[in-house]
Amino acid sequence: MDIAHTLKPDMELTPVKSTNIIVYNTDDPIVKKNPFIEANTKSVSLSHLQKDCIIPVFSKDNEKTIAHQEFIEVAQESVSRVFPHHSIEAPEIRVSHQIKGRTPNAIYKAAKDLLEHEKTTYYERMAFIIRVPSIVETINGNKIALTIGGVRSYNRENLYSKKTIEKFQVFIGFQNMVCCNLCINTDGFSSEMRVSSASELAGKLQDLFLSYDADKHLRELESLTQHSLTESQFAQLIGKARLYNYLPKQHKSEIPPLLLNDGQVTTIAKDYYQDERFCINEEGNINLWNVYNLFTSANKSSYIDTFSDRNVNAFEFTNGLAKTLNGNSNYHWFLS
Repeated sequence: MDIAHTLKPDMELTPVKSTNIIVYNTDDPIVKKNPFIEANTKSVSLSHLQKDCIIPVFSKDNEKTIAHQEFIEVAQESVSRVFPHHSIEAPEIRVSHQIKGRTPNAIYKAAKDLLEHEKTTYYERMAFIIRVPSIVETINGNKIALTIGGVRSYNRENLYSKKTIEKFQVFIGFQNMVCCNLCINTDGFSSEMRVSSASELAGKLQDLFLSYDADKHLRELESLTQHSLTESQFAQLIGKARLYNYLPKQHKSEIPPLLLNDGQVTTIAKDYYQDERFCINEEGNINLWNVYNLFTSANKSSYIDTFSDRNVNAFEFTNGLAKTLNGNSNYHWFLS
C-alpha cells in the first residue's frame, strides 16, 4: 500500500471550519466511547490547550518550550503535507498530571476563592492521535485505520536549566476501530525525536511518515491471524509473563523484554475469557491477532510517558511468539 497516494473511500465525511481537517460521521458507539489510552488521563480539546493553558519555559533563560498545542499543530500540518489527497480527522487529545498555578494578584486568596481568570494551568503529559479515515484495511474482521500520534512529557525535560534539545515520541501505524487499540511497530515509531525548534520537528515528522512501510506492517499484522495458541500454551505464557519481572538479572538479560506490568498481565488473563471481541474460541484456541489486541487493550492502563514504548513492545513480543511457533525465535522461554 502506498499510503501517501492510496484512497479507499469509507465513511461519510463532513467538513469542519478548517480547510484540511475533517471529522467523519459514525454511529458506532465503540468509536465514540473508547479512548486510545485511559489510565489517569482525561480528554481535552485543542482549543483548550491553545486558549486556557500557559506555556512552560526553561527557567534559566525564560525560553519557551514547544508547547503541546504547537506539537499537535505541527503534526497536523505534516500529515496534511504527506497525505495531500486525503482528509484527516481532528486530533483526539488526552492529558494528565495537571500543573496548577495562580496570577500574582491572587497571591493571598484562598484556593476556594480563586476566580477563573486568576487560575493558571498546564499539563505535564499529553498524548494525541490523528486518524486518516480514508486509508483503511480489514484484519480478522476488524477495520483498522491509518493513525498518526505523538506523546510529550515535560518530566523528561530539564525545565530548570537553559533551553536545550527537546524530546518527543511520534508514531505512525493503525488503529483497530473495533476497540480503538493502536497498532504500532518499530518502523513507524521514534521513541525520542530530539529537536531544537518547531521547524526541525516538522521536518523529522515528515521523514518518519514517508519512511514508514505500511505494506510491511500490514503483512505482519495479517500474519498474526495465521498462528494460534492452545489454552495450555496461553496459560504457560501468562505464567511466564508473571515470572518475568522477578527473574535474576543475568537470566532476564538473555530473554527478549516484556514491558507490560503484573496488573496488565492479569487484565490479559481475565480478558482471555471475558472479552467478547478477542477471547478464546469454541475450539479452545486463540489466534495471535487476538492475543495482540489483548496486550494493546491492557496497555491502555499505562501512563502517557510509558504508553508508546509498551505498545511497540506488544507488537514485537507477539510477532516473536509467531516466530517461536515456527521454531525460529528466542521468545521460546515464554511458551516452554
